[in-house]
Amino acid sequence: MMEPGTYFMEGNTACAEGAIAAGCRFFAGYPITPASEILERITERFPEVHGSYLQMEDELASIASILGASWAGKKAMTATSGPGFSLMMENYGLGLMTETPCVIANVMRGGPSTGLPTMVAQGDVNQTRWGTHGDVGVVVYAPSSPQELFDYTIKAFNTAEKYRLPVVVLSDEMVSHMTEKVEVPPEEEIEIVNRKKPKEPPEEHLPFRPDDDLVPPMANAGDGYSVHVTGLTHDEKGHPSIDEKTQNMLVPRLIDKIRKNADDILEYDEYKVEDADKIIVAYGSVYRSAIEAVDMAREEGYKVGLLRPKTIWPFPEERIYDLAREGIDDFLVAEINFGQIVYEVERCTGGAAQTYLAPRMGGNIHTPEEIVDRIGAIDRGEIPAFKE
Repeated sequence: MMEPGTYFMEGNTACAEGAIAAGCRFFAGYPITPASEILERITERFPEVHGSYLQMEDELASIASILGASWAGKKAMTATSGPGFSLMMENYGLGLMTETPCVIANVMRGGPSTGLPTMVAQGDVNQTRWGTHGDVGVVVYAPSSPQELFDYTIKAFNTAEKYRLPVVVLSDEMVSHMTEKVEVPPEEEIEIVNRKKPKEPPEEHLPFRPDDDLVPPMANAGDGYSVHVTGLTHDEKGHPSIDEKTQNMLVPRLIDKIRKNADDILEYDEYKVEDADKIIVAYGSVYRSAIEAVDMAREEGYKVGLLRPKTIWPFPEERIYDLAREGIDDFLVAEINFGQIVYEVERCTGGAAQTYLAPRMGGNIHTPEEIVDRIGAIDRGEIPAFKE
């Protein structure tokens, strides 16, 4: 990894360096704006750390390659943006079903379809949760700075290894292309998690038999264990078993290994919520405007606080539920789309508070002034509450 110290670093570069620091040694990808700098940095740095990089023919091949590399024992990663992430959905589901640890960096841009290739958006949020068919548990981190892109890429690898699943680092064009100070700590200060290995002899091993944490140990190709890997509903041996009983054992566990460990995974920030009666909810690049908007709104006499999900999924639903019952009258969700996380906030309030949306399109982030104006409009009753 890099020498410890302070660097002036672009977000995408920080993401690549975080991956290397986490132990990533296999990367397969396909160039796409605004994520290409991750791939480019990897191509420069992997020869120095004895990593393997492949530029694939498309995004389908990219994610298929990292799933295979993970089963061969490598920490593996790909990076893309919205259109490429759409192409990855089938194998995203395969990785979740086969419990294959890996990391996908998705740098959001304007959509739908080709949309605004070089401009910021937050339109892939629900896709990371619901894009693949079937029922699954997912983990998605939403960094707001180059420093967090470094830190949360490491955390994404650790979470992928600990809970055995593909983890998404959900950046956006603004965060990935801004350049800021990034502190790289000494290697010995970086927490690194590696996947659990089976302890029993090969003849007694059941590849998908979970431990108490609902996560099975993982034997890699070449470890001497017989492992059958399939996207079909499978039993603890990994063999296809197309029946109700097996699916009722397997699929709830894939969900519960995240849901029941949410306290270990979930992260969020709060700012000035103690005396607030209104809460702004913002993530990614919009958080940077929102935190300034809180201070500006308070200067105008509004009691405003801020909740920032660092993990989009799992979502901080219990905290929103509690805030709605502790005196918060209004939640304002500021996001660069026409409403995605706002549905979660509206659901989590359970009707105990009003939810409002501050949408933004056109490839730009909200200004603090726009958010404050929205707060004033809410206070004056000029805009309707959001209803699902």
